[in-house]
Amino acid sequence: MPIEIGQLAPDFALRDQDGLVRGLADHRGRRHVLLVFYVLAFSEIDAAELCELRDDPEAFGGGRTATLAVSVDSPYAARVFADREGLNFPLLSDFWPHGEVARRYGVFNEERGFANRGTFVIDAGGVVRWAIVNRPGEPREAEAYRKALAELPAPPPPSRESA
Repeated sequence: MPIEIGQLAPDFALRDQDGLVRGLADHRGRRHVLLVFYVLAFSEIDAAELCELRDDPEAFGGGRTATLAVSVDSPYAARVFADREGLNFPLLSDFWPHGEVARRYGVFNEERGFANRGTFVIDAGGVVRWAIVNRPGEPREAEAYRKALAELPAPPPPSRESA
């Protein structure tokens, strides 16, 4: 069962396609987060959805929102996928322990061994404000989370300590 709207989103630390460790806490207090779990690199539906995020960043929160995409692929597969598709946001590897973060968000598909297409809009305070989970083969409707992001207030300005 996916985590519920209004809950504090579970933090995580995962390697991206460049080998950098990234997590939700990196954005806390500064930016909202669009957290997108995708099935597998190179799948047709996921490539199309992630390219839509790449092609229209302003529609998905622009500079006030960080996009983080997560799959059970290795960082090496994520690197090739990001290069092939020109993806310019972190593709995070939930490879080992296999699917741990997807499980914490309630989107891991135990039968198939990968995450379902879960999408979470998380505010700058770390609270889940909108969520949806689509099964394999079911594409997401980007307009729904575009609207959810647009309804969030602007994140707080950076403090002098963090500037």
